[in-house]
Parts: sequence; structure tokens; C-alpha cells
Amino acid sequence: MSASKIAITIESSLVDELDRLVVEKKFPSRSRAIQTAVAEKLKKIHSTRLAAECAKLDPQLEQSMADEGLNEELDSWPEY
Repeated sequence: MSASKIAITIESSLVDELDRLVVEKKFPSRSRAIQTAVAEKLKKIHSTRLAAECAKLDPQLEQSMADEGLNEELDSWPEY
């Protein structure tokens, strides 16, 4: 995976916290800690977005469409 260098401005208290995590060997570097934090935040945003989209669905309509498709498929299934 390729990586890109970026410059960020971050509060000194957060830098102190990052440095503490690196000293405690929870992360190998500040960079890795920030990469992990950003990745986790993006994952959370995407999952929240999926949940929001799912909440827009009408459960009764979705069930009726699923039942309709199932009924059509049942007619074509072979007898066992």
C-alpha cells in the first residue's frame, strides 16, 4: 500500500498524548497512531452512513418484495 506524507496542525496536548502512547508501546510511532485514528473514524462514518440509509427503508415494503421474490422462486424449485 502506498503512503502519502501530509502536514497537520494539532494541539500540543494531543501531541503529548500521542507521545505517551508511543512511549507505552501502544503504537510504534505518532504516524501510525494518527493513521489508526483516521482509519477508525472513517470506518465509523461509513457504518453510520449505512445505518442511516437502512433506516430510510420501509420494513413492510422490503418484506413484501422479499416475499414476492421468494414465492416466484418456490414455483421453479424442483421437488426433492
